[in-house]
Amino acid sequence: MDSYDASKLTPRQDASSRLKDFFIGATPLQKRLESVRKQTSFIPTPPRRKIPQGSQLQEDIDPQKFAFLLHEQWTLYTLTPLYKFSYTNFKEYSKLLNAFIAAEKQKGLAVEVGDDFNIKVIFSTLMGVKGTQRDPEAFLVQILSKSQLPSEHKEEKVLWTGWFCCIFGDSLLETVSEDFTCLPLFLANGTETNTAIIGTWFQKTFDCYFCPLAINAFNLSWMAAMWTACKMDHYMATTEFLWSVPCSPHSLDISYAIHPEDAKALWDSVHKTPGEVTQEEVDLFMDCLYSHFHRHFKIHLSATRLVRVSTSVASAHTDGKIKILCPKYFIGVLAYLTELAVFQIE
Repeated sequence: MDSYDASKLTPRQDASSRLKDFFIGATPLQKRLESVRKQTSFIPTPPRRKIPQGSQLQEDIDPQKFAFLLHEQWTLYTLTPLYKFSYTNFKEYSKLLNAFIAAEKQKGLAVEVGDDFNIKVIFSTLMGVKGTQRDPEAFLVQILSKSQLPSEHKEEKVLWTGWFCCIFGDSLLETVSEDFTCLPLFLANGTETNTAIIGTWFQKTFDCYFCPLAINAFNLSWMAAMWTACKMDHYMATTEFLWSVPCSPHSLDISYAIHPEDAKALWDSVHKTPGEVTQEEVDLFMDCLYSHFHRHFKIHLSATRLVRVSTSVASAHTDGKIKILCPKYFIGVLAYLTELAVFQIE
């Protein structure tokens, strides 16, 4: 069963300061965009959502890239629209970002490269990672270390990976002009230091703004219900919940593991709306879990905080960590994450 490593890498103090500046800084263009967002009415949580389904567009995804995106742990961020971004300039962007990282290394910042390595930056599209034809193409950025040893001994190591996507992002697409490319969901795998440096380059180049995307207990409950509702050919993992109990001096975690078929049977007993999940069903599903746990252990889980959900479809943590495990529901998982990202931006 997949587990999360909740620990965070601690970069150097100067890099930590840059990471803070990277997240809280706002460009003049971002301030102008703020007025546009304020014109968008508050969007409450929908009382119902469709159960995640597969996508025909997903068939266009490169199998090698698809396999790489699955089962990795990604850290989630929101991203405001990119100004004057062009898919035809990937080679130029690779050169510019490569030079920027090299310059940051010369300043003595904690870039994750060794003295015996050169940096190689690759931009590439992720065909098929979209909900509709209207969604912008997703793209992938990889930072590789390239050895200076003779060519026959060269090995490339992936230092950092990030990808940008928009799945059913109509509400955001309608608020900006054609000069902007809307890819509100950004997923990164690598050290926070490298994420901050690469994010700084994007921010300076495309006048955009990144922000960490946390997942609260309410949205984790929705994920638990929607992912349990998905029909699986075979189950790959136990359905597991993790609650945090605030106490002094250290918090206490409660793990609750359920056989996936039992979880699906419980869901079927409360599910009444074909093809959809309603707020009432989510509440009933979680209340049944709470009642069952209390009956056996005399502990009120409703007094704790849900921090992680793990199923055969995906697993998610409240600190913004996600693993997508099931290829069939890859787009469905990203669609909900995009919804959360768009909501945070608006």
